[in-house]
Amino acid sequence: MTDVARLAGVSAQTVSRTLSGHPNVQSATRAKVLAAVEQLGYRRNNAARALSSGRSRALGVVTLRTGFYSRTAVTVGIEATAAEAGYIVNSVTTPSLDASEIQEAMSRLADQGVEGIVLAVPLINTNAAIDELTRALPTITIDGSRTESTEVVAIDQTEVGRLATQHLLDLGHETVWHVAGPRQWLDASSRTRGWRNTLGSAGREVAPELTGDWSPASGYQAGLILGRIPEVTAAFVASDEMAFGVIRALGELGRAVPGDISIVGVDDISLAEYCSPALTTVAQPFADMGRLAVEHLLRTIAHPGAVPPVETIEPQLIVRGSTAAP
Repeated sequence: MTDVARLAGVSAQTVSRTLSGHPNVQSATRAKVLAAVEQLGYRRNNAARALSSGRSRALGVVTLRTGFYSRTAVTVGIEATAAEAGYIVNSVTTPSLDASEIQEAMSRLADQGVEGIVLAVPLINTNAAIDELTRALPTITIDGSRTESTEVVAIDQTEVGRLATQHLLDLGHETVWHVAGPRQWLDASSRTRGWRNTLGSAGREVAPELTGDWSPASGYQAGLILGRIPEVTAAFVASDEMAFGVIRALGELGRAVPGDISIVGVDDISLAEYCSPALTTVAQPFADMGRLAVEHLLRTIAHPGAVPPVETIEPQLIVRGSTAAP
């Protein structure tokens, strides 16, 4: 920084104020400092800054070790919003939803000195160590689960199930079958509850649910079963990726979509519009989830001790070609 100051003909304090985005730096001075920075190839030592300020300007994210679109899309939203606020993001993946694995991931982030953590995994079970970590570090969860000390940003997954099921009933289907996600995921169980409650409120028969693991392959296996049941005319599939597998299986069995069976997915991933037929789905604003999570986390960092209520984001039904009247 001293070298930059000498070349620009200003004080080291002016260099520091310029690089920190301080508003009270004249534009001509700012231009000289930035030109000197570029000429010298200067990079600030963030480790030293953290030591001197007590702030790492780093946030942590815990995600499941998976290639599912939703996890990636949320992370993109987190990283973009963090960057705008001048933070870097340290990401750690966990191989399972076991509490000890999540605890280990959070501990690694704490050891890296992050100022707060976004948990992008469901807390099915917690332990004493997780509770202690969430008390010590501001923590946001984004799937509806929480501890005493975490704040929640969530999509109303029960409403997701209701929207999908009601859409198919409104088209005239007598009942709606369901391909659910893994039972240990809160998202999956909430979508199933929305499906079941909507059928019950309409006085319709609740068919046995099938279960997948979010993958297209598991959807394909469920589709092979659905396609062999003559009375099936409509199915709510708990993710777009599973829905792709269901549609593939139905096609191989000679069952047309939507001519024989209407299909609704969840997520509205980029491929949903280009499926054949284009997939009707319940959209989840993943980038917005990531953005809100960071905004809430930064607010919690600035005001420790306050635990605001859950902020719920409403999902949206996107109607395309995979659904029709029976």
